[in-house]
Amino acid sequence: MTDVRTALKQGLAQLREAHVPSFTLAAELLLLHVLCRDRTWLYAHPEEQVSPADAERFFALVARRANGEPTQHLTGKQEFWGLEFEVTPDVLIPRPETEHVIEVALDRLAVREIRAGRKQTLTGEGLQIADIGTGSGCIAIALAMELPAAAIYATDISHSALAVAQRNAARQNVADRVRFSKGNLLDGIAPLLDLIASNPPYIGRREAASLMREVRDHEPEIALYGGEEGYEFYADLITQSAAHLKPTGLLVLELGHNSLAAVQPLLDAAAWTNVAVTNDLAGIPRVIAAEKT
Repeated sequence: MTDVRTALKQGLAQLREAHVPSFTLAAELLLLHVLCRDRTWLYAHPEEQVSPADAERFFALVARRANGEPTQHLTGKQEFWGLEFEVTPDVLIPRPETEHVIEVALDRLAVREIRAGRKQTLTGEGLQIADIGTGSGCIAIALAMELPAAAIYATDISHSALAVAQRNAARQNVADRVRFSKGNLLDGIAPLLDLIASNPPYIGRREAASLMREVRDHEPEIALYGGEEGYEFYADLITQSAAHLKPTGLLVLELGHNSLAAVQPLLDAAAWTNVAVTNDLAGIPRVIAAEKT
């Protein structure tokens, strides 16, 4: 038998030796997952014995993490917008920087209400919203939580991703408010929309070799690569959005670390106004938003 402190220490050492990023956090999350405990318990009970079966499970997961599998695939979950999402190898793992998409969308909707002279109690009543390339459903579901009266559509071209997104919507009790459909971009979305949000594939295939192996080898290519350069996806998405948005409707897109220069000119067209860029916490242009004229 081994105790919690010893198991954690050994797991941590193995991950550090394998040059796993954030190895301390990874070891903690894997042990918490195996023991079905929280971090407070972990550090309050360092002498607690870990059963041989649990220790075996833990060190098997540590070995897989050391071999490049993402922690989120091993635990099956990731937090986003304060909510817990199921993740599988069929969907992109939600990233903290994607939360800027939600923040910008909510801010721009609130500003629009103020400009229109309406009182600023944003429940989403009367709003039609779409999340394009929904993946795990994180954007659609976060918006459904924040705008309980809005009608929300979410599309993806992957059946498997949509299955994960639907389970996530059920987990957060918004399954009746998010309509999922299989389709490319805005295919099959009939109503004119107030908001289109998307975290499209934006990594260039020529960048593949420079990606961390956790990403390159384990996350779905269809959700990662936006073409050879990475920004090819945006032109069609922006063109279709112009046709699907109501006047003053909003488009909010996540950007790749180097895609602003290619994407911003696409919003210089007469269809768009009030274009603004938001940087993430690292100072990288992360979200671009525009309003339909």
